[in-house]
Amino acid sequence: MSSPADRLTVFLQRVPYVRFLGMRAELAGDEMTAILPFADHLIGNTMLPALHGGVIGAFLEMTALAQLSVVQPSERMHKTIDVTIEYLRPGRAMTTYARADLRKIGRRIANVHVEAWQDQRDKPVASLRGHFLLSGT
Repeated sequence: MSSPADRLTVFLQRVPYVRFLGMRAELAGDEMTAILPFADHLIGNTMLPALHGGVIGAFLEMTALAQLSVVQPSERMHKTIDVTIEYLRPGRAMTTYARADLRKIGRRIANVHVEAWQDQRDKPVASLRGHFLLSGT
């Protein structure tokens, strides 16, 4: 069986949009921190400048799926059932971080909460609450 770090690497390489975003992730034990380095192509509002809302939403969703891939190994990708995203403040033109909290993992469905922040973790820029269908091996 592969290690959590190996499963995370496979997930990050497997999803084309993760590569487009430039998303990375670091593991410390079972805690994963997703990293979205700033890049010009991620800007949605050039006047501020601020990250595109779709980029932030996708980063949150990919963070949830990456965390699930680490703790719930599967040969197939887990699937998003639904997500609710709260945009709390503009995502500025800087590196963004996120962590997923797996609130409940059942036999078929996982309930996940993700928060993203930039310079201060206690001031999130956005959060996600979602349900994900767990894929069998």
